[in-house]
Amino acid sequence: MQFPYCFSFWFDMKISCSAIVCYWVLVACFSCRPVSSGFDWKEGDILFQDGDCGDFCEAIRKVTDGYQGRDFSHNGLLVKKEGKWMVLEAVSEGVKLTPLETFLERDLNEEGKSNVVVGRLKHKYRSLIPDAIQVGKSLIGKPYDHKFDFFNDAYYCTELIHVAFMKANLGHPVFEVSPMTFKDPATGNTFSVWEAYFEDLGIPIPEGEPGLNPGGMSLDPALEIVYDFTKTE
Repeated sequence: MQFPYCFSFWFDMKISCSAIVCYWVLVACFSCRPVSSGFDWKEGDILFQDGDCGDFCEAIRKVTDGYQGRDFSHNGLLVKKEGKWMVLEAVSEGVKLTPLETFLERDLNEEGKSNVVVGRLKHKYRSLIPDAIQVGKSLIGKPYDHKFDFFNDAYYCTELIHVAFMKANLGHPVFEVSPMTFKDPATGNTFSVWEAYFEDLGIPIPEGEPGLNPGGMSLDPALEIVYDFTKTE
């Protein structure tokens, strides 16, 4: 059982100008080159992001694991546009392309390193990448799937990647789909944060419905983890 999750609610924070300046000076001290340098990127790479989304992420951590125990809350698909690396992702404003450096710098650890791990499809699936990217790009502008519903025309992050590769694979799933759960395994009760979330949407909690999440996808047998930005020199 798993959460769907790709939590894309990025919370606004009021930070003074001086604090922002200090922050970027600190980051610059750790690295004077682009975050993405030093790695041989391949189109179709899947970027798993370990970010903080408050009580939602805490609930996710209790029911799902990611690669080496990481708490991934988001992922995206690497593509090229006009010679530049971009990340195709589904976030709160919908399906969009984000510059690679922007994606990598979205969440940094205390050492100024990106909290991103890179997954790459195994050889037997790599021929699907061009068609999957074409499918994914055709979905740009579609809304974010706040309901985590496989059967609507909206997408959360792992759903976007799943659908793109499934369509490229003639309707056969590449990534494993499991029943979703929103319950605390320690108590068997639904997490209060999810009760409030779905109550606000005015829909039943989709307990047991099919879904995916970034942590589960990072462990999928269809891919292997090839790089961890938190472990760079």
